Amino acid sequence: MAKMVEGVEALTRKLEALRDKVPEAIRPVLVKSGEEVAADARTLAEASRRSGSLIESIHVTGPGETTPAHSTDGGQRTARPFEVLITAGNTKARHAHLVEGGTVERQHKDGTSTGAMPARPFFNPAWRLNRRKAQQRINRALRKAFREAAND
Repeated sequence: MAKMVEGVEALTRKLEALRDKVPEAIRPVLVKSGEEVAADARTLAEASRRSGSLIESIHVTGPGETTPAHSTDGGQRTARPFEVLITAGNTKARHAHLVEGGTVERQHKDGTSTGAMPARPFFNPAWRLNRRKAQQRINRALRKAFREAAND
């Protein structure tokens, strides 16, 4: 019976070490992956460049940080410990969704038209380009953290 208690105590110690090590091990990996997605989004957004405000507004928010005030979430979203948020938008650029999805022509009451704008996706393609590499990087970091916690 005493051997089982020692095993439970050892397992508990290892799980507590894992709880402490994983967030610190995974944070840099998450931020690096987020920065890569943002860099590709900026590159892809070049096709829609007029003033550059949209490209400059693409921002990475790391774990525990809050999104910028004029971003998609309006500065009200704090990234959780295992989350990175990539947003676009600020006071000069509030049109990321219009560039990403395009617009259709609309008629005003006075007969003028807004015109249509074709979609120039930059956000979703950037994520699709980087998703697999980010997932693999995160999995490697987790496995390493698990091994280190198990060996302590």
